[in-house]
Amino acid sequence: MALFDPKAKTIAQLQRANEEKTVAVRRYFDEIGRLYYGQYRDVTLDVSKEINTRCDAISNLYADIEANKLRILFEKGLKICSTCKKDNPLEHAFCSACGAKFPDNSQTEVEVPTGLPPLPETVLSLIRREPVSESDASDTSVDLKAEMPPISDSEQKEEDHQDESF
Repeated sequence: MALFDPKAKTIAQLQRANEEKTVAVRRYFDEIGRLYYGQYRDVTLDVSKEINTRCDAISNLYADIEANKLRILFEKGLKICSTCKKDNPLEHAFCSACGAKFPDNSQTEVEVPTGLPPLPETVLSLIRREPVSESDASDTSVDLKAEMPPISDSEQKEEDHQDESF
């Protein structure tokens, strides 16, 4: 690729946008946890609206991230088969893996799904976990951060700064 390739610039912008959206998702999850814990501590609080607002924002961010991933592939000259989820060159009329037919306009525009994207694997892994028994709840050796995807140095510095304010 050339040094000032407009496609590379577009791809970098989309990747940067996805990184920012991922940071926002983590912040929302953190806020939901704080709200939920606050409600646990004071049962008279009703934070369901605040939690639902943040959950809606997370869903929208995940949809935006998935749309950006499709745009990145398109900029790279690829498209994803909606049947088997394999990458294919834009010029293919049929999927090279499963043979499914692509829409006629798939060479010229990105087809962004309208529904909610599937949950990321990090969230699914938390959902699939067995419920915590009361004996496990007293075990303080559980590292909740081990369940989260790694965070960047700038996020860690910001998180450390927030912790100091409490």
